[in-house]
Amino acid sequence: MKDKFYVTNAIPYVNAKPHIGFALEICQSDSIARHHRLMGDDTFFMMGADENSLKNVQAAEKAGMKTADFVAENTKAFEELNHLLNISNDNFIKTANPNHFKGAQKFWESCCKEDVYKKSYKGLYCIGCEEFKKEEELTQGFCIEHPGVELEVIEEENYFFKLSNYQGQLEEIIATDKVKIIPESRKNEVLSFVRMGLEDFSISRTKERAKGWGVPVPGDPDHVMYVWFDALTNYITGLGYGEDGELFKKYWVENDHKLHVIGKGILRFHAVYWLAMLLSAKVSLPSEIFVHGYITVDSQKISKTLGNVIDPADIVKKYGVDATRYYLLRAIPSTADGDFSYSRFDDIYNSELAGGLGNLVSRVLTMAEKYFNSKVPEVSKDLDSHPLRADENLYTWKDAYKDRSNAFDDYKLNEALNAVNHFIKTANKYIDDTKPWVLAKEGKMDELAWVLYGLLDSVHQLAWMINPFMPETSIKIAKSLKIEGLLRDRPDHKESFTNIKPGIKIEKREMLFPRLENKWEGIHAS
Repeated sequence: MKDKFYVTNAIPYVNAKPHIGFALEICQSDSIARHHRLMGDDTFFMMGADENSLKNVQAAEKAGMKTADFVAENTKAFEELNHLLNISNDNFIKTANPNHFKGAQKFWESCCKEDVYKKSYKGLYCIGCEEFKKEEELTQGFCIEHPGVELEVIEEENYFFKLSNYQGQLEEIIATDKVKIIPESRKNEVLSFVRMGLEDFSISRTKERAKGWGVPVPGDPDHVMYVWFDALTNYITGLGYGEDGELFKKYWVENDHKLHVIGKGILRFHAVYWLAMLLSAKVSLPSEIFVHGYITVDSQKISKTLGNVIDPADIVKKYGVDATRYYLLRAIPSTADGDFSYSRFDDIYNSELAGGLGNLVSRVLTMAEKYFNSKVPEVSKDLDSHPLRADENLYTWKDAYKDRSNAFDDYKLNEALNAVNHFIKTANKYIDDTKPWVLAKEGKMDELAWVLYGLLDSVHQLAWMINPFMPETSIKIAKSLKIEGLLRDRPDHKESFTNIKPGIKIEKREMLFPRLENKWEGIHAS
């Protein structure tokens, strides 16, 4: 029986169009989902849009639009980004949807009655985080995530959640990796926060302050749910929690592999608030939380004020979909902050995509066409003994598969691609060392067939290895080499270790990554 795997990324506020930081997260989530499908796991990938926040209301007012129209327009932009980046999500939840309202309200009512109470409160509110802040959390009077943005002084009667009731349980759950937080540094960060002592937090806003926008609190028409309380439930309402749907039962209740992919700025909400809420409602916990860092642009934080907000569509227009995915997953450390610069993109594109993978595939297919009439050559030796598969002195594709898989286990996607690149360099060097053109000139066709067979088999293996990262490129190679398993809607990983079959007719296609002759020009941050 197949293992089940459920992966989600955070649902973004839709107060503005998406930028490159969110593109990083959905490419990470997508590559993880694709990897698990290749491993044969019964995988479900959830994503969506957070439509109920107060900041959406304020942004709509500033734009002179009705809130419903404003969020619908911006949500569409996030859906279009999914299509643009070839994201393979199985569902896209919109939190303004009545089904989500129903599920969020059911969750509220399922929480332990002793955990929810009402009181008056006065505090500093960061609209960017949609969260009350304590003085000790501020830097020079500002939220660390939104420097320069004035905090609002809010005084109102709200519902509160008794987070303090779960202090001991949360510490034990996190310390023992019952919910594993990756990387370890983020786990330690959460443990430190929990051990300082947990304070109850507000879980509602007055209907008046929310301008009537949001999920109504059950039994109290004067309040709507705090946006984080309703937004976090998307991970289960999108599976049909509100109606006890089969997907909820299959991928949440009866599944031990549930992963949240999030940015470091919202770690507390997922690793503390969300876990406590699930405990209160007696709903099972996720198994892992993978936390990525932020993208800076030319070493500066992304900011509209600085004018360095990058539209992913501009990058795709210049470099293509797979190159964009590759850069985000390869050049940005998966668990740390990383920098985006056009000059570095140019360098990585030309050296690793055009000069690495693209060059290897072109060389191998051209030689197959020239020397063997575009067919995989017949060989007399044991196929499994080829140096590119079995030589202990080379970094073979089997070595790359092993290192790539281990990196995926720790969600170090950049290291997984390092393994792929290492093997590509091995294969290109193997060509230079064996000199197939010399073998052809000397008439050593059996030896040439052996060399070229191993190279074609290596390209075949690379098509599988790169599939989670660069699916379009993987499919192009699969079409050239007639790799039927990769051409299915849901490729089956078990075929990746099969030798490429001699006699297959190869179709040579266009260059995968034409070299960039001109550096980045004509497209700027907006």
